[in-house]
Amino acid sequence: MTQQAEEAARAPVADPGVRGWRAAFPPAQWLAGYQPRWLAKDAIAGVTLAAYGIPVSLAYASLAGLPPQYGIYGYLVGGLFYALFGSSRQLAIGPTSAISMLVGVTVAGMAQGDAERWASIAALTALLIAVMCVLAWLLRLSSLVNFISETILLGFKAGAALTIALTQLPKLFGVQGGGEGFFERLFILGGQIPETNLAVLGFGLVALALLLLAEKFLPGRPAALFVVVASILVLSLTSLGELGFKVVGALPQGLPDFKLPGLRARDVEGVVPLAFACLLLSYVESVSAARALAEAHKYEIDPRQEFLGLGAANLGAALFQAYPVAGGLSQSSVNDKAGARTPLALVFASITIGLCLMFLTGGLKNLPNVVLAAIVLVAVKGLVDIGGMKRLWRVSRYEFLVSMIAFVAVLLLGILNGVIVAVLASLALLIRRVANPHVALLGRIPGTRKFSDIARNPDNTPVPGVLAFRVDAALLYFNAEQVRDAVRAMQRAATGPLKLVICDLSTSPQVDLAGARMLTKLQQELAAAGIRMRLVAAHAPVRDILRAEGLEENVGYFGRRISVADAIDEFEGRDPAQAAG
Repeated sequence: MTQQAEEAARAPVADPGVRGWRAAFPPAQWLAGYQPRWLAKDAIAGVTLAAYGIPVSLAYASLAGLPPQYGIYGYLVGGLFYALFGSSRQLAIGPTSAISMLVGVTVAGMAQGDAERWASIAALTALLIAVMCVLAWLLRLSSLVNFISETILLGFKAGAALTIALTQLPKLFGVQGGGEGFFERLFILGGQIPETNLAVLGFGLVALALLLLAEKFLPGRPAALFVVVASILVLSLTSLGELGFKVVGALPQGLPDFKLPGLRARDVEGVVPLAFACLLLSYVESVSAARALAEAHKYEIDPRQEFLGLGAANLGAALFQAYPVAGGLSQSSVNDKAGARTPLALVFASITIGLCLMFLTGGLKNLPNVVLAAIVLVAVKGLVDIGGMKRLWRVSRYEFLVSMIAFVAVLLLGILNGVIVAVLASLALLIRRVANPHVALLGRIPGTRKFSDIARNPDNTPVPGVLAFRVDAALLYFNAEQVRDAVRAMQRAATGPLKLVICDLSTSPQVDLAGARMLTKLQQELAAAGIRMRLVAAHAPVRDILRAEGLEENVGYFGRRISVADAIDEFEGRDPAQAAG
């Protein structure tokens, strides 16, 4: 372990055993163990994060369709508020590419061309996210986000990356662009390629090259700040600005004002689904990044507390003229590699950004938009995980197909509807697996009293006159009939007359009333055919509901120690205890 990792491992963390107000306010825990020597490292990390965050937030604000300063405001207040309630030591909070794009394309249809209404809807979205986060924290809903599988996210992120990249390519080529959906934008861009401004394109390609080289050889360094400063100097000191470059323009000087959103949720149709989609994206992205950093530094985050942290960050964004924020892996990696030990680094970052807003905004007026486009293009590159897709194709073609459904949904339907499709696809994947459980036909493992799936172990031997099966899932109302059909198919395929059917419930942690009634009907069908049925290895809650349904009276005792081998020994007239010995 490196010295930095060792120090990080000893840094104070939120104790999951703490209760009361201190549990909901992590600084009350980690400040008590704060060491003075960490102060310089947190300060350096904060300044470095600010240097990275200012140019990136300017670029992301353009994705959201908002004035550039709104992105800086998000970094300023988001990190500051998260530091008060978040459980991660290195997570950095600010605008992210996917959420910025989601806000931009969705709010465009709600704002009706009114810039002030656009800003109000964006702030209102952040406020609704904050409310949803508090509700999720109160209801302990952190585990529900696990329903969004990594498989779905893989395709969604790739689709979002292409969608975002396509919105920036017109800026790179120096053309107008346009269009609503992905393919319409692509078609329009293709028609405008002959109008490319070669000076803008060349400038953008140089910026791209510098950013990519810095990413490879200077990881964790605020290379974007260097590119931004260099581009401003070039346009300010040369005549390049006369060749058709579009620039950011003057930014308002000073800190953002405290301002409530000028709209209510009932005033804007569709803002609640937008907020919910942003919440899903921000929480999944933030917790994934926080867990990766926590694992590297040998500590744990509190997924439930992250709802409070994100809620506080978005509340700050809503009240100080910003838009929804989240924790991103790239910005958090910068914070981590710069030496952050605690969330105090976010406070230093906010102070640095605040000073820049008060004294340095005038220097950004000649920042070319093509440089911001280059920053976005490099940032979204990380959303496309080619290696992950190759692994998915190799391991499971079915899950690869599901991932591609999410990918295509984003391209065809847009990011908001793509999020919805991704959630539905995750749920559909889960339901499909549970609704169509594997029902294993069991055979004896040679030389033992153990039984396993014959399909996977062809050398297993079936017992003449006995059909033993195992349901590899909970037995519930939506899969009970599929299990019964599978058993009937096994019964028809049996090579000889059956005398005994054994149902192994060792891998069925739950059985509901419909499942219990299905087993009852199956027992009645078998009894009518002169076949006895036994149940074995049922878990305690399962035994309770089966007994309440009256099954034990018909199939015999099925206590926790009865196994498949015991039932067969009894069927063959042997004493199970002697057979086991």
